[in-house]
Order: sequence, then C-alpha cells, then structure tokens
Amino acid sequence: MMDNNRPKKKLFTSELRVMNVLWKNGNMTAKAISDVLKEKVGWNINTTYTVIKKCIAKGAVERTEPNFMCHSIVTKDAVQKAECEELVEKLFDGRPELLVATLISSCELSKEQKDSLREMVNNLED
Repeated sequence: MMDNNRPKKKLFTSELRVMNVLWKNGNMTAKAISDVLKEKVGWNINTTYTVIKKCIAKGAVERTEPNFMCHSIVTKDAVQKAECEELVEKLFDGRPELLVATLISSCELSKEQKDSLREMVNNLED
C-alpha cells in the first residue's frame, strides 16, 4: 500500500495525461481513455495502453475486468503535493517561500489572483 495515497514512483508527463483523464472523468475503460487521448494529443491506442500499463506498475491505476476498466488509486491532490515538494527541494533549497516569490515575480497576475493570494496568506495559521 502507498503512503499518503501517492504512487510508488514518480509519474512522468505521459502518465499524468492518463491520470488527468481519470481524475476528470472517473473510472473508464482503457479504450475510452484511448479515445480521449487520441482526440486530445493524437495518441494511438497502443501508446495509450502502454502508458496505462506503466501507471498500473507504478501503483497509480488499478485495472479490473471486464473491458480493462481503469480507476485511479492515487488522488490528484496527493500527486500535486508530491510534485510540489520535489520541486521545492530540487530548485528552491527546500524553501517554499522562494517558489512562491518566483511565481509572483514571473507571472502577470490579475487583481483577482492577487486578492486571492493575499487572502490565502492572511488565512495561514501560525
């Protein structure tokens, strides 16, 4: 079993594409996932099935029968948190405030986005 509902191994971009389809739509057959990704990114069915199998091997997806039904066994929140923690460690010396400062200084934020950020900071518990 996984700690904190995280995959056993890091998910790569192709695997996150499969996961995003499942997170958005819930349980789906591999064929249905393939149809979505063919339309969205131009993958053929074999590519999609290969990536689904990688997700299964990494503990992110569970497959059941009939019809190669797939469902996510990791949450989007857990994967986002793991990716964010890795990013902070790798690029910001473990200092999340540097990540936030970089995001703020490198993005043009709308007034609504700035207000939302201020509210989030003001609501931080000490």
